[in-house]
Amino acid sequence: MPELPEAENIGRALKRALVERRIVKVEVFTPAMREPLTPLLSAGLEGRRIIDVRRRARYVVVELDDGRGLLMHFGMSGVVRVESPEVPRRKHEHVFLHLDDGRAFRFECTRRFSVLKVCELPRPGGWPSELDALGVEPLTDAFNGNYLYEKSRGRTGCVKNFIMNNEIVVGIGNIYATETLYASEVSPLRETGSVTREECSRIAECAKRILARAIELGGTSISDFLNVDGSEGKFALELAVYGRKGQACPKCGERIEMRKLGGRSSCFCPVCQK
Repeated sequence: MPELPEAENIGRALKRALVERRIVKVEVFTPAMREPLTPLLSAGLEGRRIIDVRRRARYVVVELDDGRGLLMHFGMSGVVRVESPEVPRRKHEHVFLHLDDGRAFRFECTRRFSVLKVCELPRPGGWPSELDALGVEPLTDAFNGNYLYEKSRGRTGCVKNFIMNNEIVVGIGNIYATETLYASEVSPLRETGSVTREECSRIAECAKRILARAIELGGTSISDFLNVDGSEGKFALELAVYGRKGQACPKCGERIEMRKLGGRSSCFCPVCQK
């Protein structure tokens, strides 16, 4: 599933491609992904000008000139492109938004877990109510060791699930939680309430560094993820433990172990991560 770095790269690319373009035609080829798509046909999108594109958590919002937006989430296999509508439609491309420069915004999702829908914005530059319950952004000053420490007190679940909780901090999914805990030398199995203030500071610092590096490299392509230009994310080449069960730890040489936590595979070094 695309996490924060992947959504950030998609948002930046769409901002370059879409801002100041007008939507001239909407085509829907599939009734629904995670939510119905057919409402796009009667939403009055034709003639609307795109004035901004921005990311919140793993969502991207395309702001329109009439106070509404297009809210998108990329599920497990969402891919968007801005290219000529003359390119033959791919089997799992479900929506085309034709633009006034002759290109089309095209949304592909093999598993149909993605979202593309019209939303209301409370003000210019604001966020739709669908995102009200989200926690802090990890690349802001609000996310730090003190914040994590205070939020972690009294919690009994494992720390990996804690930092993947979008009501605490957004956009840190399985890949980046795994890498963050390895870099901060904290076991994913640790009970959240047992993590010290110093360890919380390390977790926050490592998360910021790893997410920023992943954004720089275009995200991580493990399965289906592609950037808007069709390129793969290069951060996969720098993964230390994610997906490396049985391989040697880069730091100590111990064999990397894997456990299932919250239904997700969690790789870690039993020696380096306490």
